[in-house]
Amino acid sequence: MPDIPLGSQVFDLVFHPDAGLVYTALLSGHVSAFSYDNQGAHHPVFSFKPAKGSCRGLTISQDGAQLWAVGKGKGLHTIDTATGKLTDTRAGAHDTAINRVKRIMPNLIATGDDDGIIKLWDPRKQDCIRTYSQHYDFISDFLWLEDKKQLIATSGDGTLSVMDVRSKKTEPFAHSENQEDELLSIVTIKGGTKAVVGTQLGVLSIFNRKKGWGDCVDRVLGHPHSIDALCALPSYYYSSNNTILTGSSDGLLRAVQLLPTKMVGIVADHGDFPIERIAVDRAGEGRWVGSVGHDETLRLTDLREVFEDEDADGTVDADTGPSEEGPLPSDGEAQVSKESVEEFYVSKRERHTDDENDNVEGQESEHSDSSRPKKKKRKEKDPMKASKKRKGKNEVDADPSFFSGLGLQS
Repeated sequence: MPDIPLGSQVFDLVFHPDAGLVYTALLSGHVSAFSYDNQGAHHPVFSFKPAKGSCRGLTISQDGAQLWAVGKGKGLHTIDTATGKLTDTRAGAHDTAINRVKRIMPNLIATGDDDGIIKLWDPRKQDCIRTYSQHYDFISDFLWLEDKKQLIATSGDGTLSVMDVRSKKTEPFAHSENQEDELLSIVTIKGGTKAVVGTQLGVLSIFNRKKGWGDCVDRVLGHPHSIDALCALPSYYYSSNNTILTGSSDGLLRAVQLLPTKMVGIVADHGDFPIERIAVDRAGEGRWVGSVGHDETLRLTDLREVFEDEDADGTVDADTGPSEEGPLPSDGEAQVSKESVEEFYVSKRERHTDDENDNVEGQESEHSDSSRPKKKKRKEKDPMKASKKRKGKNEVDADPSFFSGLGLQS
């Protein structure tokens, strides 16, 4: 499918749960909607600016009738998707710019701002119903655990927290140790029993819910740049149990298999522009994966073309991909190349969790955004070397030459 030009940097996207509609949040402050079909045709539906400043986050109701938007203007705005009009607004919902929003239950929405404040909202009420303040830096992502009615938040302060929304307490159910890196994204694998967190240094940290949220139990090294977005594969793929999609600041959308761990292939290429968010249509069970970022386009890639050779054993036949290294097709319909099917490095961390967390059980400007949370400026580091400061006795040292020939270096 051709790219959809948007004319502005894109911070977020969300698909309609049932229809061929996609909504994007733009730096210009607009919420732009498009329809698309399986033949690649797309058409604009509406473009609406709910407030001054950039629009950073979107979430949609279960039936797709309502869209909630947040951003630099600090408000929570409700949009009717049928008309593209604003139906409700909560001005000053937060004291600082809101970075993330997520509908977690039919009548419960979570928002997180640049100062680490998290609020829960009932759309039927004007005021928030609960406020959490355990973080001190921007909220980067949310994950909802339906089985336990728990909300997980990742933060730029290097920690994640777990909130039981059934409790009236404003303290988190669990709060991890500082992971010594900004936590930017989160997704579950293995049927929801494990959570994978993307970090600024390009490490995938794996948390085991049964062992608590105090510290990660594994670290997967291999991404040469930060992992800003994570997404699960549709459940109809055999490998969906342990394969995820990763969006990195190097502009590559990758498919990565975990436990056992290997890089499956490149799904889409945004050039030198960082990827902000990725999502799969039809409530995560569709055929199109959307990726957006700083290149001012929405790229829709057909997952069936990428994973069409997945067999009954859940493996991908890489021999069907291109035999020569080189740039991916410009239309985003990338194939899995044999050269990119390589082993990542996984390392066990020494446990540093405190007793309390170890015992927690789980089941599993109009056109500028100067106040957007900034990633800490760091000197370029080899992600292999970065792990040495907390090296465990079972940890593996990886030769940086591993990446030569993969096309993964910046």
